[in-house]
Amino acid sequence: MKFTFNHFNFNVLNLEKSIKFYEEALNLKEVRRKEAEDGSFILVYLGDGETNFSLELTWLKDRTEAYDLGEQEFHLAMTTDNYEEAFKKHEQMGCVEYVNEAMGIYFIVDPDGYWIEIVPSR
Repeated sequence: MKFTFNHFNFNVLNLEKSIKFYEEALNLKEVRRKEAEDGSFILVYLGDGETNFSLELTWLKDRTEAYDLGEQEFHLAMTTDNYEEAFKKHEQMGCVEYVNEAMGIYFIVDPDGYWIEIVPSR
Protein backbone atom coordinates (compact mmCIF):
# COMPACT_ATOMS: atom_id res chain seq x y z
CA MET A 1 0.00 0.00 0.00
CA LYS A 2 1.37 3.41 -0.96
CA PHE A 3 0.46 6.81 0.45
CA THR A 4 1.29 10.19 -1.07
CA PHE A 5 0.79 13.69 0.24
CA ASN A 6 -2.41 15.37 -0.90
CA HIS A 7 -2.94 18.62 1.02
CA PHE A 8 -2.36 20.53 4.24
CA ASN A 9 -4.99 22.75 5.87
CA PHE A 10 -4.95 26.19 7.51
CA ASN A 11 -8.15 27.80 8.84
CA VAL A 12 -8.29 31.50 7.96
CA LEU A 13 -10.38 34.49 8.99
CA ASN A 14 -10.05 36.57 5.81
CA LEU A 15 -10.00 34.30 2.77
CA GLU A 16 -9.16 36.93 0.16
CA LYS A 17 -6.32 38.37 2.28
CA SER A 18 -4.88 34.88 2.75
CA ILE A 19 -5.15 34.00 -0.95
CA LYS A 20 -3.34 37.25 -1.82
CA PHE A 21 -0.61 36.55 0.76
CA TYR A 22 0.09 33.03 -0.49
CA GLU A 23 0.14 34.14 -4.11
CA GLU A 24 2.54 37.01 -3.40
CA ALA A 25 4.76 35.26 -0.86
CA LEU A 26 4.93 31.73 -2.29
CA ASN A 27 3.53 31.90 -5.85
CA LEU A 28 0.65 29.60 -4.92
CA LYS A 29 -2.50 29.96 -6.98
CA GLU A 30 -6.05 28.74 -6.53
CA VAL A 31 -6.52 25.35 -8.19
CA ARG A 32 -10.02 24.56 -6.94
CA ARG A 33 -12.73 25.76 -4.60
CA LYS A 34 -15.64 24.19 -2.75
CA GLU A 35 -18.42 26.33 -1.31
CA ALA A 36 -21.08 24.99 1.05
CA GLU A 37 -24.59 25.28 -0.36
CA ASP A 38 -25.69 27.06 2.82
CA GLY A 39 -22.71 29.46 2.72
CA SER A 40 -21.29 28.17 6.00
CA PHE A 41 -17.80 27.49 4.67
CA ILE A 42 -15.49 27.88 1.69
CA LEU A 43 -12.51 25.64 0.95
CA VAL A 44 -9.86 27.02 -1.39
CA TYR A 45 -7.01 24.81 -2.55
CA LEU A 46 -3.76 26.52 -3.58
CA GLY A 47 -1.07 24.83 -5.63
CA ASP A 48 2.25 25.49 -7.31
CA GLY A 49 1.19 24.21 -10.74
CA GLU A 50 3.94 21.57 -10.71
CA THR A 51 3.06 19.09 -7.97
CA ASN A 52 -0.19 17.54 -6.79
CA PHE A 53 0.29 18.84 -3.24
CA SER A 54 -2.00 21.71 -2.22
CA LEU A 55 -2.60 24.03 0.69
CA GLU A 56 -6.25 24.06 1.72
CA LEU A 57 -7.53 27.32 3.19
CA THR A 58 -10.74 26.86 5.16
CA TRP A 59 -12.98 29.87 5.80
CA LEU A 60 -15.88 29.43 8.22
CA LYS A 61 -18.72 31.96 7.98
CA ASP A 62 -19.44 32.20 11.71
CA ARG A 63 -15.81 32.40 12.85
CA THR A 64 -14.79 35.88 14.01
CA GLU A 65 -12.04 35.32 16.57
CA ALA A 66 -8.45 34.39 15.77
CA TYR A 67 -7.56 30.71 15.86
CA ASP A 68 -5.53 29.43 18.81
CA LEU A 69 -2.30 28.24 17.24
CA GLY A 70 -0.84 26.87 20.46
CA GLU A 71 2.92 26.86 20.79
CA GLN A 72 3.52 27.07 17.02
CA GLU A 73 5.24 23.70 17.05
CA PHE A 74 3.55 22.77 13.77
CA HIS A 75 4.33 24.51 10.50
CA LEU A 76 4.36 24.06 6.76
CA ALA A 77 7.80 23.82 5.12
CA MET A 78 8.60 24.80 1.54
CA THR A 79 11.82 24.74 -0.46
CA THR A 80 13.02 27.46 -2.79
CA ASP A 81 15.54 27.36 -5.61
CA ASN A 82 16.66 30.94 -4.79
CA TYR A 83 16.93 31.32 -1.04
CA GLU A 84 18.52 34.77 -1.05
CA GLU A 85 15.94 36.23 -3.44
CA ALA A 86 13.08 34.67 -1.47
CA PHE A 87 14.44 36.03 1.82
CA LYS A 88 14.77 39.53 0.35
CA LYS A 89 11.19 39.38 -1.01
CA HIS A 90 9.81 38.20 2.33
CA GLU A 91 11.75 40.87 4.21
CA GLN A 92 10.22 43.52 1.93
CA MET A 93 6.78 42.06 2.60
CA GLY A 94 7.45 42.28 6.35
CA CYS A 95 6.52 38.66 6.98
CA VAL A 96 9.86 37.20 8.16
CA GLU A 97 9.21 35.96 11.70
CA TYR A 98 12.36 34.05 12.64
CA VAL A 99 15.75 33.40 11.06
CA ASN A 100 17.93 30.43 12.02
CA GLU A 101 21.24 31.23 10.35
CA ALA A 102 22.95 28.15 11.84
CA MET A 103 20.46 25.88 10.06
CA GLY A 104 20.22 28.07 6.95
CA ILE A 105 16.43 28.45 7.18
CA TYR A 106 13.86 31.08 8.08
CA PHE A 107 10.18 31.29 8.85
CA ILE A 108 7.54 33.62 7.49
CA VAL A 109 4.15 34.23 9.10
CA ASP A 110 0.83 34.44 7.25
CA PRO A 111 -2.06 36.83 8.06
CA ASP A 112 -3.50 34.34 10.60
CA GLY A 113 -0.20 33.71 12.38
CA TYR A 114 0.72 30.37 10.80
CA TRP A 115 4.45 29.83 10.33
CA ILE A 116 5.91 28.64 7.02
CA GLU A 117 9.50 27.41 7.02
CA ILE A 118 11.58 28.36 3.99
CA VAL A 119 14.35 25.90 3.18
CA PRO A 120 16.88 26.21 0.36
CA SER A 121 16.87 23.44 -2.22
CA ARG A 122 19.85 21.25 -1.50
